Amino acid sequence: MKKFNIRKVLDGLTAASSSSSSATSHSGTPRENDVIQETLQSEHFQLCKTVRHGFPYQPSSMAFDPVQKILAIGTQTGALRLFGRAGVECYCQHESGSAVIQLQFLVNEGALVSALADDSIHLWNLRQKIPAILHSLKFNRERITYCHLPFQSKWLYIGTERGNIHIVNVESFTLSGYVIMWNKAIELSTKTHPGPVVHISDNPMDEGKLLIGFECGVVVLWDLKCKKADYRYTYDEAIHSVAWHHEGKQFVCSHSDGTLTTWNVRAPAKPAQIITPHGKQPKDGKKPEPCKPILKVEYKTTRAGDPFMVLSGGLSYDTVGRRACLTVMHGKSTAVLEMDYPIVDFLTLCETPYPNDFQEPYAVVVLLEKDLVVIDLGQIGYPIFENPYPLTIHESPVTCCEYFADCPAELIPALYSVGSRQKRQGYSKKEWPISGGNWGQGTQSYPEIIITGHADGSIKFWDASALMLQVLYKLKTAKVFERARSKEEKPSTEIVEEDPFAIQTLSWCPESRMLCVAGVSAHIIVYRFSKQEITTETVQLLEVRMQCEFSDGDSPDPGGEQTPTLPTPGASSSPQESEPPTQPSTGSNSCDGPRDNIPCLKVRSSPLKQSPGYQVELVIQLVWVSGEPPQPITGLAINSSYGLVVFGNSNGLAVVDYLQKTLLLNMGTSELYSPSDPYQRQPRSPRKQRQPSGAACDTNDGSNTSEDRCKSPTSGSTSPCNSDDERKQKFIQKAKMSRKISSSSEQKPDLEARFQRLRSLTCKKRFCSVKEGKVAARMSQKGPICRTKSAPNSYAKDNSFIRSRSSSVTSIDRESREAISSFHFCESFPRKMDSLVSPCVLVGTTQGTVMMVALSLPPGGDQRLQQPVGISSCGTLVSLKGGILTMALLDATGTLLPPAYESWYDPNASDEDKEKNRRRRPASPPSSQEGQDSQFAVLCSEKQAKVVAMPSQTRIYKHNITESSFVLRADVVQMAGANCIACFCANGHIMTLSLPSLRPLLDVNYLPLTDMRIARTFCFSNLGQALYLTSPTEIQRITYSQETCDNLQEMLSELFTPVETPEAPNRGFFKGLFGGGAQSLDREDLFGETASGKASRSLAQHIPGPGGMEGMKGAASGVVGDLARARIALDERGQKLGELDERTAAMMASADSFSKHAHDMMLKYKDKKWYQL
Repeated sequence: MKKFNIRKVLDGLTAASSSSSSATSHSGTPRENDVIQETLQSEHFQLCKTVRHGFPYQPSSMAFDPVQKILAIGTQTGALRLFGRAGVECYCQHESGSAVIQLQFLVNEGALVSALADDSIHLWNLRQKIPAILHSLKFNRERITYCHLPFQSKWLYIGTERGNIHIVNVESFTLSGYVIMWNKAIELSTKTHPGPVVHISDNPMDEGKLLIGFECGVVVLWDLKCKKADYRYTYDEAIHSVAWHHEGKQFVCSHSDGTLTTWNVRAPAKPAQIITPHGKQPKDGKKPEPCKPILKVEYKTTRAGDPFMVLSGGLSYDTVGRRACLTVMHGKSTAVLEMDYPIVDFLTLCETPYPNDFQEPYAVVVLLEKDLVVIDLGQIGYPIFENPYPLTIHESPVTCCEYFADCPAELIPALYSVGSRQKRQGYSKKEWPISGGNWGQGTQSYPEIIITGHADGSIKFWDASALMLQVLYKLKTAKVFERARSKEEKPSTEIVEEDPFAIQTLSWCPESRMLCVAGVSAHIIVYRFSKQEITTETVQLLEVRMQCEFSDGDSPDPGGEQTPTLPTPGASSSPQESEPPTQPSTGSNSCDGPRDNIPCLKVRSSPLKQSPGYQVELVIQLVWVSGEPPQPITGLAINSSYGLVVFGNSNGLAVVDYLQKTLLLNMGTSELYSPSDPYQRQPRSPRKQRQPSGAACDTNDGSNTSEDRCKSPTSGSTSPCNSDDERKQKFIQKAKMSRKISSSSEQKPDLEARFQRLRSLTCKKRFCSVKEGKVAARMSQKGPICRTKSAPNSYAKDNSFIRSRSSSVTSIDRESREAISSFHFCESFPRKMDSLVSPCVLVGTTQGTVMMVALSLPPGGDQRLQQPVGISSCGTLVSLKGGILTMALLDATGTLLPPAYESWYDPNASDEDKEKNRRRRPASPPSSQEGQDSQFAVLCSEKQAKVVAMPSQTRIYKHNITESSFVLRADVVQMAGANCIACFCANGHIMTLSLPSLRPLLDVNYLPLTDMRIARTFCFSNLGQALYLTSPTEIQRITYSQETCDNLQEMLSELFTPVETPEAPNRGFFKGLFGGGAQSLDREDLFGETASGKASRSLAQHIPGPGGMEGMKGAASGVVGDLARARIALDERGQKLGELDERTAAMMASADSFSKHAHDMMLKYKDKKWYQL
């Protein structure tokens, strides 16, 4: 056997996995000269985060750089998200995790100041691709409530809860000795504390005057030079925000009673104007009724017309239940814009960054709790801009996620072309105003697609190429079903109260574009992709009755099979003459007995208009059985080459031919084992037949178990944290329970023997190979089906010895049932020592068994639609610890053998086009030489991985992945021209194993399982890519490829781009001559150490950040691109310097000439008297 160099395994291998990791080989090991040369080494792997997409979860603050055109959003968890043009976004995180209460850009400086709820402020360097903190300052004795950084100033004003104002130098992040104390600011006669500082701003026309707003309603205009209050403005209601008029003569305050007060700076006695924008004005001249607080107001002027006043809140209290609104007051018109979610913050975007010029507002950015809206102020009706960011991931909660890297190149254009027709109309025609930054220069160009399934039954396809994300196409699966208009109309058969259409799992074939989705209501929908619109008169339906049968007697009557209630599929003399029923068999749903033979959802009966894109081919529904709801789908796969869909749950598996619209196989899990199978497992506890009683008509019958089994991924506790924690506990309890049951059952051989006898008497194999000439609109394959053990296509009557399952199954009993967990279509050797490959399905179960099911496919063309598909179970291939997660097949050289597929063709195109495009991918080599293995089956479970040689079925490699935890997700992926297994464990470890030898290549403790959302959505893809839902609204993408990590700096977008700051507004001749223009202030003289002294050391602690070093690293790693840009910049600078030299020389020559002329004039008139001139 080939000896592998274990020393190359990464040092990060932990005790949890390394102690149990062993790559053992057995008698089936290939000979020395047949050993596959593996190219993957640990040096090919490195784990790092790449980008985060989606809406910032729980946003709390926002800021905008009007010159760089960059938007920053802070969250309650300490995250920072920065947005520029479409495709330019960045994520960074404060280590403390405290909420970001305020953000302030150093405009056009490539820096950002963040203030956190833990009373710390941080300076971020945005001039590097991955922003980093340069300085931090932690206040010890005072709580930060408000910050203000004047434009083009390096002195940051910080207001506190005690009412004091401190000043920080943002260059050195040191405190100035200059402090504005609250007791100096307010009148000495005031006996109460004014409350926290809620606003700070300097007068637009006089930087030496600072306006300070206290919560109690007092506003103070502070003279910074004289260190005294010039004016004090008092109002009875608490203040929420203050806004200046650009001329510095007026300001507006918003109050807690819904009023706006306008004050003249030099008239502090009373407001110049008091208005209540949403208050009802009484006729008798009294004060209007109080309204809700106006949380923020902005006052923006225009050169050509009336000013804009934009405010949030202030609605009347009688508008109960009304959604949050943004009010835009322009002249005499008032527009109230309703929002879908509560408003967190808003900013008015203006043409100039200078506060002392006409503002010329053109848009309003509104940050909502779950959305970002930008309103165009320049068009009538205030339309919104079309948002280019992928912020709609959470439009409906994500319930499942799949990631496909290196897809066929034509897929993304095809999806985009059908998705572009779904776009809403009525957007603003202007370009998106947040347009800063530049895209990355990465060379990674392979197509990537992310598919998300949602709680409302929708499925979204996303273009994820080149570290960007853009929605391509949205599919609404709920259109197939009838919707209940009210709670009273809801059918009593629904097994989930909320989100009955939620997507549970999906299977997609990128080459053929076939899509199969399974929902929580035990429904499966098969879709085909078409570029043409069609109208389906009646949706084709197939109902499947899946049940696990048990007997409460030891010896039921073996004397022959009883007469079935329905004819067998083979009973008809001619399939063409016998047309299936056009309606499902009559289900029982009355008070006379339990619900039976009825699906959970009702398929729509009216014609269905299907737009270009994914169109329904077939709907499969599992039905209620004797009062028990159908079990949720736990495994699903589709194969376009064979025309089959296979799915399974805790009752067994079923195979459906979606071309013929027939059920081929419906078999209990235990029936897949052959009678002599050593791995055979039986149900752990018998269940008695439930006696029907008068209470059977109760619609809540079995509600406890149905809620547990078929719960919507989003239903349950209103708190996402609580519900996720509960699911996490259930998940871990399930793993523990499985181990307990397995160990305890082994100690009871007599009970096993009894079940063996019961199973042979009561559990029936049910095969069905039906050909039908004319497919009905609705079909029912319920009742008797064919039973066989050796000949899969022989027909026999099913024994009607049917027992219902108890609705009060204990949790131990329920968890111990063996369910189907995964499938894999392949072309392999179905039985041991076969010499020919044939189509097969590998079936994995939750108790670690892998079984083989052989398929016998008829020839293609018309025969495929008329002749039945044969199916036979070939018994167990191998058994592993823990539930099976993924399976794959390698050829003799170690190359991955993907499932056969049929190339895509448009099902609605002409027959000629169909035949031209319709071709089946050639199968793998058809035979194996005698005594030689030509394939390797790769199998991975929650605990271990095995590689089995085919067709000898000899285990050649085994690796125990983890003992103390369990694997949540595993995928066989392509990486650096080779293949490996990628695993994500519940303890947070991400691991990769080589193939076929299962050598550990990577083991990093990356992410502990904090909630079940991560477990539900984590997925690996080819070329070292992976992702998971890090919050309900955000997707985090990571890479485990060393090459991608090395190139990451080049691939990431740039936030900062060199832009010249606009020129300051012209003061005008008369203002310059007589004063009245903007008054500047030398803050350095005022706040510097020489003038104001040193601040108290105990007030705040300075913490240097790692940003300087990280900036160096970032610059070094992106050296090629940076050098090129630097060279261009130097060229431009040299050119400008040359022009400057020329201009300087010209000015000097002009000055010399002027000096000479002036001297000549002086000499000419030097000796003349004034009257001689």
